[in-house]
Amino acid sequence: MRIEFREEPGCGEPRVVLVAPARTEEVEGLLRRLSAAFSGPITGWQGDRAALLEQGDILRFYGADKAVFAQTAAGEFRVKERLYELEEKLDRHSFVRISQSEIVNLRQVTALDLTLTGTIKMTLARGGAVCWVSRRYVKKIKEALGL
Repeated sequence: MRIEFREEPGCGEPRVVLVAPARTEEVEGLLRRLSAAFSGPITGWQGDRAALLEQGDILRFYGADKAVFAQTAAGEFRVKERLYELEEKLDRHSFVRISQSEIVNLRQVTALDLTLTGTIKMTLARGGAVCWVSRRYVKKIKEALGL
């Protein structure tokens, strides 16, 4: 793969053009990662106050009490999207579903504990949250982490 940079002072906002002989799985992956990288912040709510949450600052998304929350080092925020909508919107190389009700930012995982029963315990940074990978998702997580 060849990567180029071309400076054009009058072009306005930056743009990325991906040139390939065919739309392969590798090209699709690149397009998804680029889209996720520039998808912008997610709006979170604490009462009546809205906050723009950068994806890199989010530790995890989880469902509780018929709502979806984003946990950051600054606190917890309610988000309006459902988990399946977030799963499609977020960078697939950073965020991974670990259970029916939780998506974790892999870049915020500081420790993994693989238990004898086959489950995985994840410890997250800057908040020390502990998450358990559902047995149903263990294989997927191991593949994502290269274990």
